[in-house]
Amino acid sequence: MRIELTQQQRESQEGFRAFVQAEIQPNADRYDREERVPPEIIQSMARQGYLGAIIPRAYGGSEMDMITFGLLNEALGRGCSSLRSLLTVHSMVSYAIQRWGSSAQKTYWLPRLAAGETIAAFGLSEPEIGSDAKSIKTSATLDEQGYRLQGHKKWMTYGQIADLFLIFARNGASISTFLVERDTPGFSVSPITGILGTRASMVAELFLEDCRIPAQNLLGGRGFGMASIASSALDVGRYCVAWGSVGIIRACLEDSLNYSSQRQQFGVPLRQHQLIQQMLTEMITNLSAARLLCLQAGYAKEQGDPSTVMQTFIAKYFASVKAAQSANDAVQIHGANGCSSEYSVQRYMRDAKIMEIIEGSTQIQQITIANASYQELGF
Repeated sequence: MRIELTQQQRESQEGFRAFVQAEIQPNADRYDREERVPPEIIQSMARQGYLGAIIPRAYGGSEMDMITFGLLNEALGRGCSSLRSLLTVHSMVSYAIQRWGSSAQKTYWLPRLAAGETIAAFGLSEPEIGSDAKSIKTSATLDEQGYRLQGHKKWMTYGQIADLFLIFARNGASISTFLVERDTPGFSVSPITGILGTRASMVAELFLEDCRIPAQNLLGGRGFGMASIASSALDVGRYCVAWGSVGIIRACLEDSLNYSSQRQQFGVPLRQHQLIQQMLTEMITNLSAARLLCLQAGYAKEQGDPSTVMQTFIAKYFASVKAAQSANDAVQIHGANGCSSEYSVQRYMRDAKIMEIIEGSTQIQQITIANASYQELGF
């Protein structure tokens, strides 16, 4: 099967790259140092239609096909993984509302999310619960006044500034999903700083202490939380991270090609040293392979092929692992300079490690992919 971009997709790709090169790349290291992104760049992304990337046009969104959406994630991943993370969590919540929301929820929230008037965050992980998401402890109790939420969430990307949170809570024997607005009584946010990578993603802890919301803030049916809403939203998240990892590999390659052409050692440019060429060859090969895996997953999503879920697992696994490898090699090529904040490769290395953890760790991906292969063969 030959996968190639349409003319419209190529034009979109060029537009994404031009925006990132002009608006994001020159400032990404500063965002990383300051551990924040300014509201102006978020609104600029909104004006470009990026925050409404997968929201239907009927609600003010861009309604991108999944290949184009992937190319956007690659471009943002090339420029700043923290801003790519914004697109990821915002799109995950947008997708959940679009697919599982009531007519009233869609009509109210989707236009606001598409316009960037509302920034969304995804509230699943807890202090003691990461990969074992089915064991969350946050609870939701229904009474005559609505739902009362009690619990503690952690590692919420853009939780410091988000206006709307998709909160997963235990509702009796099952897990349900709720829309919680930032100004809800009993809801509070505490910033998390000093994280290893994606430092500008403005991560936060969330506290729900006798937090009361109307019954209509339930998203989907009771008990839909994990098997339906979380799994489908996380598939979108993994797809974003896979493409974002492709962007990191491209950043490592471009920076390393530039540096090795200018830097001289032993009287010749680094590019003439064979071991440098070996590392560059690995980056080039892994970039091509990771992008093809992502394109294959995106094509399957466009076709409604159920294999897209496993293809996305594979793409995310490969791309994130190779992003970490490429970033490590990029720092090695830069030598001591690569350990300096004056060069972006140290940021790529820290960000790439995060890609191996979020939306399913490398080990969870390996377990899932292997088990799926056993099932396919009837074991």
